[in-house]
Amino acid sequence: MSKSSTVTVRERPVQDVASAKTGGLTIHGETLVVQTDQRLELVDLTNRIMEYVRCFNIREGLVSLWSMHTTCALFINEFQTALLTDIKRFLEQMVARDAEWMHNSPEHSDCDRMNADSHLRALLLGHSLTLQVSGGEVVLGQWQRILMAELDGPRARSLRIQVFGVS
Repeated sequence: MSKSSTVTVRERPVQDVASAKTGGLTIHGETLVVQTDQRLELVDLTNRIMEYVRCFNIREGLVSLWSMHTTCALFINEFQTALLTDIKRFLEQMVARDAEWMHNSPEHSDCDRMNADSHLRALLLGHSLTLQVSGGEVVLGQWQRILMAELDGPRARSLRIQVFGVS
């Protein structure tokens, strides 16, 4: 078993901004950067994503949001102070930071961040979201918000966003 992680290499790097348009179909993607301040932090991205979608005048379509990191997750939930505290507590209880994880052991891993808990917590939340766009707006329920979970910060996190649909 190798101590090093396998690196994913693309033949061509992801472009910071990429667009395509044919007929009434528009596809536009770009990289968003979110700076975090804490090791475990929950960030509400809803307004930023909604504004992004509005810029492209997509009447009906989809918006896809993707974390480019293995210790940064995306999910939908309510953004309320007590619940955010509960979510953090839940993640800390489900995956203890100080447990004996092989990823944190120099015998098994070359990772020096001691962040196995962050990787495992990301498994619980997921790395991507796909949302509907209808009537020019992102479709969300009354209390639903688009949240990013920083699980190994503070860091600058890159998120890939792509909107596609018809105008």
